[in-house]
Amino acid sequence: MAVFEKAPAKINLSLDVLYKRPDAYHEVAMIMTSIDLYDHIELTPIQSDRIEVTLYSRYVPNDERNLAYKAAKVFKERYRIRAGVHINIEKNIPVSAGLGGGSTDAAAVLRGLNEMWQVGASLHELAELGGVIGSDVPFCVYGHTAIATGRGEKIRHLPSPVPCWVILAKPDIGVSTGTVFRHVDLKYIRHPNTEKIMASLYHGDFMQLCENIGNALETTTMGLHPEVQYIKEKMVQAGAAGALMSGSGPTIYGLVQQQGKAQRIYNGMRGFCQEVFMVRTLV
Repeated sequence: MAVFEKAPAKINLSLDVLYKRPDAYHEVAMIMTSIDLYDHIELTPIQSDRIEVTLYSRYVPNDERNLAYKAAKVFKERYRIRAGVHINIEKNIPVSAGLGGGSTDAAAVLRGLNEMWQVGASLHELAELGGVIGSDVPFCVYGHTAIATGRGEKIRHLPSPVPCWVILAKPDIGVSTGTVFRHVDLKYIRHPNTEKIMASLYHGDFMQLCENIGNALETTTMGLHPEVQYIKEKMVQAGAAGALMSGSGPTIYGLVQQQGKAQRIYNGMRGFCQEVFMVRTLV
């Protein structure tokens, strides 16, 4: 029996880089929220004890480099599963975009295999396992809204933002998270006010949220890719109440409450990017 899982994208309401850790990772504090842009995952049992991945994307590998494949591998190893699975991924989330596409696919595979093989693991256990795969996977196991600390594996749930429209605009480039972090100079980054962002969520204050969203990686990515700054400027000029780069980029998102205004911004941004989406936050 096949199992189907929806894998929602995420945006960063904040991303702060605190210091370089002894293990070579950076200590971070990230507030993320899920949006209704989804990849779709289909898991089907197969006779042989192996993992197969199919997807139609020239940018995403379908072998052991794929995060969904890695998720199935670590799940099988952790729970000593001697069975096979075919993973079909329908990609809708842009690749290398700062929207957590690979991480949310991996998280969906963990949830789906837990159901398909009736393991009975808790979301907490799955999130812990996800931390082995990638820093955003633990958040993606849970979804909704949360602050992730450590290198992303420590999750604390937060109230979701006031429901609003999200306009996503991705320049026609891919950004390597590793490259961005290698170029980060901790002496010069601008730290977002994480506490104010959390307060805006607890108070349901949309404008306070828009005024405080921040991403410590923005300056670094924009220095490497000036077109990201250009797209953000256009998003602000178009009238978004708040605009920010998600993750390590290059996607810029804009927040707006009125549907008509969201539609106008969406139409305007399509003049500057091919990949533009108009979606909602998930409650």
